Amino acid sequence: MAVEGPVIESTVQGISTTSLEEAGLSGPPSEGGAGSALITARERERGVCNGVSPWLAPLAMVLTQDLALPGFFSRVMVRGREHLPRSGAVLLAPTHRARWDALLLPLAAGRRVCGRDCRFMVTRDEMEGPQGWVLQRLGCFPVDQGRPTLASLRLAVNLLERGEQLVLFPEGRIHREDEPLTLHQGLARLAQLAAGQGVDVQVVPVGIAYAQPIPRPGQAAALQIGPALGVSQGGRAAAAGFTADLAAAMRQAERAARQLLGRPLP
Repeated sequence: MAVEGPVIESTVQGISTTSLEEAGLSGPPSEGGAGSALITARERERGVCNGVSPWLAPLAMVLTQDLALPGFFSRVMVRGREHLPRSGAVLLAPTHRARWDALLLPLAAGRRVCGRDCRFMVTRDEMEGPQGWVLQRLGCFPVDQGRPTLASLRLAVNLLERGEQLVLFPEGRIHREDEPLTLHQGLARLAQLAAGQGVDVQVVPVGIAYAQPIPRPGQAAALQIGPALGVSQGGRAAAAGFTADLAAAMRQAERAARQLLGRPLP
């Protein structure tokens, strides 16, 4: 039996419109100077996670990108890096096919590529024990899948306001079957929420593919990064429309990634 990599099961699943409205983040940005706003954001981040460790993050990058990934995969192909925004708020929206996804994304779009880290929103159970201690220091932060807390939502918007790069898996869980994509609207609603705060959010679809449904040692992997999608303010209908457009863009990216591996989608 093949064993998948020791990676994060990262997800924002089922963030509802009600949850976002109850978070009190639908209004205009709060008044005050940029300096005080930045201090507030930093304090809020410390209340949810430990930020990105200046010593652990580079070590983890070496262990994963220089050792683990080359040791498991024969080759990792990345196409479309020209579509990655080099500045401003970014939400990466990848397909979710294996637990290796969360290691491949920083390789394809992380610090070595665009000079900034991938900030994952992860499930609360992933933040427990020794693994949670590590994730806390790699910039990950927890979210309740059914009812995200005010602190998590505020932090996500603050990170986007600071021009950081968040990673959310819109499918919510791993899907190995070649079936139509079914996305939660949480990513769209979060992007709309940030847009309502005056943040220009770019949503980047990413297709991730493996030579087989369950990745095996010595096989190849491929990632296709698609053109960014802009987000505007709106209600549920707008979120549903954007989610449909995002699903189509993610499917197109996955189709291109599968072609690279000679495993076309049906």
